[in-house]
This record gives sequence, C-alpha cells and structure tokens, in this order.
Amino acid sequence: MFHLNNRALAAAGLLALSVSVFAMGSRPKGDDEGTNKRIAPVARVELAAAAAAASGDRSGEQIYKIVCNACHDAGVANAPKLGDKAAWAPRLAQGLDGLVKSATVGKNAMPPKGGSDANPLELARAIVYLANKSGGNLKEPAAK
Repeated sequence: MFHLNNRALAAAGLLALSVSVFAMGSRPKGDDEGTNKRIAPVARVELAAAAAAASGDRSGEQIYKIVCNACHDAGVANAPKLGDKAAWAPRLAQGLDGLVKSATVGKNAMPPKGGSDANPLELARAIVYLANKSGGNLKEPAAK
C-alpha cells in the first residue's frame, strides 16, 4: 500500500505551490501605462538656463529671470524676496564677496549657485542685481 510521511507531504505541497506560481507568472497582469500615470509626480520644477542665452556672458538680470526668480520672487523655502529690504539688510552686510561665497556653495534650501549653470562672473552679476533691487548698493564686478 502507498504510504506518505510528513516530509513527503510537505515536499508535494511545495511542488504544487511552485507549479501554480510559475503558471500565474511573476506578477499579476495590469495596466502599466495607467499605473505610471497614476503615480507620476504632480509637478516638476526645472532650473535650467534658456537655450537662447549663451552661457558665459549673461547679465545679472538674465540669470535672475532664468533661475533665481523661481524662489526669490515668492519667498520659496524662506528665500529672501526681491525688494524685501529688511530681509536683505543682514545679508548685504556680508558684502559682495560674502554673498558670492554663500551662493556658490548653497545656503539652506538653495543649492550651489542656486541650481544654475552660471559661471562665477554671471553669479556675481545676479547677486548684484538681486541685492541692489533689495536695498543694496553693490558694484558689478568687471569682466576678467
């Protein structure tokens, strides 16, 4: 007569389970495109220079309008707003060199160079533009 022990029953059960898993596939079928749409981000922020502006010879106002205004117009993440003299007063006390150093490495939520591709001269120009629109009297550095 045919006689099974506990090990044989366990092995038979695992075999049956593995066969059913392989028969079903590795994952249930679904609508991948629909799933991707449902989990896509709601919005995206891109801080990139406009293609029309040639890197290397942009004005401070151009850099500000391309990158800086995204945060400094609205005060995003506590960025000091353009024109807010009270918020800019302690920052202006650092002078241009201190502001350039801070902006180059990043400050709080602001990434290095504000996330821009500005070279050092363009970054300094942008800082002068922003600072002077906010109560400062900084001189734009000369091109080297």
